Amino acid sequence: MAHGILTDVLAAYVATACVPYIESASIRGRGSQNPCIWENRPSGHKRTASVKRGGPPVPISAPLTAEAAGNLGILPVSHWQQAQEEDAADDTDDTASTIGSLLSSTASLSQSIFEYRKILGRTYNSNVGNAEAWQPNDARHAEAMDIFHHLNTLILSGKLYTAPLPKKIQKAVDIGTGTGIWAIDFADEFPEAEVIGTDVSPIQPTWVPPNLKFEIDDLNLEWTWPNNTFDYIHSRSLIGVVEDWEGFYRQAFRCCKPGGYVEDVSNSVKAFSLDGTVKEGSALDQWGKVFFEGRNKFGRTFKIVEDDIHRKCMEKAGFVDIVINDIQVPVGAWPKDKTQQELGIWAKMALESDLEGYVNYIWGVVLGWTPEEISTYCAAFRRELKNTRIHGMYTTRVSYARKPE
Repeated sequence: MAHGILTDVLAAYVATACVPYIESASIRGRGSQNPCIWENRPSGHKRTASVKRGGPPVPISAPLTAEAAGNLGILPVSHWQQAQEEDAADDTDDTASTIGSLLSSTASLSQSIFEYRKILGRTYNSNVGNAEAWQPNDARHAEAMDIFHHLNTLILSGKLYTAPLPKKIQKAVDIGTGTGIWAIDFADEFPEAEVIGTDVSPIQPTWVPPNLKFEIDDLNLEWTWPNNTFDYIHSRSLIGVVEDWEGFYRQAFRCCKPGGYVEDVSNSVKAFSLDGTVKEGSALDQWGKVFFEGRNKFGRTFKIVEDDIHRKCMEKAGFVDIVINDIQVPVGAWPKDKTQQELGIWAKMALESDLEGYVNYIWGVVLGWTPEEISTYCAAFRRELKNTRIHGMYTTRVSYARKPE
């Protein structure tokens, strides 16, 4: 299976490139292997795969002019071209920078679902509902998402969730499941529960635990599950995806059972350092500025942590016992503490595995850059990642809350 390939590749990476940084690391297996076909909702809750639901995606305005970008503190591509020439001689790395390609498995669906949009040489989800994902759905990015899954489990001390779930639950859903790896691991951990993973792209494997199924669905459309359906509603990495966070948690509240939990894991796009080594105008500094401007270009916020979105919207929807946990995650091999160093290496590895995939759409939409210009910025970003004198970090926010009984 593809996951087995990923496990072997990452194990080899750890064994060769990350020693002595990492004393031990393990990747969660995908567990039971049973065939699973992407399913539409049962009668009354059906989303037909071949039918394009909803209106057109949110219209995107023209890219920023050079003057507008300058006023926002966003540097032009010429800055990164000059930096590339100046730094060309300094190209040593502290860890390996690439991972072998991962074969992408997809489930059986009508052909229209696989007619992906192609933008700047990368593929994105087809027109399902109002979905307009800024991350690609091709094999290279699927690999990066699976690496981030392992990083997130390390951030959560090896856990898939932090909400105080009972040992037995009946039904859970993973909104925006991506490659499905979290849903697969969760279904293995709760074999008696019915687990659903939803996404607009059918990029999940076909062999999964028998208690798991995937559904094509746009989370920005009305949720069609009945009231009080789920014991647990999970989401992760939906930054820049959700059009209306108040509406998201309002629907989650309706679909959550009394006494059930909702939980989200979000990563801030703002890089920082505690010692001033992430400088104003650096590639790491520019990362957050461009992403933040993305909201003004296609109407979906990237300031999830900065604007305290989850706490405010959970509370407004009616959830109680809200818990917010912010975790500072290092990027790179610079930490001296072994645990932090392990996190930093995996964070660096996750970004480097498809850096262009993360910036391709936003930089193209916001700045109007070509793939070649984007690659110039990415080269500067990679140089900063491998510079152990730069102590870059970002914030992972874990939020969960309970629906009152």
